[in-house]
Amino acid sequence: MGKEIKLGGGKRHGTIISMHAPTTVTNNTRRRQILISARDQTLILRGPDSATRRYSVSTAGNGSGELEGSGCTPRGRHFVRAKIGAGRPEGAVFAGRRETGEIYTETLARTHPQRDWILTRLLWLCGREPGKNRFGAVDTMRRYIYIHGCPDALPMGVPLSHGCVRMRNKDIVELFDLVEVGCEVLIHE
Repeated sequence: MGKEIKLGGGKRHGTIISMHAPTTVTNNTRRRQILISARDQTLILRGPDSATRRYSVSTAGNGSGELEGSGCTPRGRHFVRAKIGAGRPEGAVFAGRRETGEIYTETLARTHPQRDWILTRLLWLCGREPGKNRFGAVDTMRRYIYIHGCPDALPMGVPLSHGCVRMRNKDIVELFDLVEVGCEVLIHE
């Protein structure tokens, strides 16, 4: 069974995350799978009852690749290692996987024009393929690769992220509630 951890964030703010060890995958999560196509800029969730949901996403502007510091979206087999941001409002801002206490607005964006906005929810990914997307200089989790919300003004269907998979805030809320820690994720060209 997984555990919940509360990360610090000052007097008012903390972030609850759910985490599992890589070997802890329930039968229910084995049947759900996230498929991400960098070419099509889509994320498809296959459900245990064959239900399918399709979302438009934005992967890396630098293309696909696994090397640390590349700004690329890693390919291959992954799983959701942690879910961060349950119950937070749409537009909640995260930095270093912790809620900042801010809610995204255009005014806030103008104040911090260089910030890479990570909003609403995060699904932190971990690679399953040693030497390809796990361990060493290609470790997806150490690269802090997430599926996360972003400002609604940013386009979907166009590769513009810094390596993560960006989604509309309403879409990441829906996806977050439909998957469990341990859910399989396949990222391909």
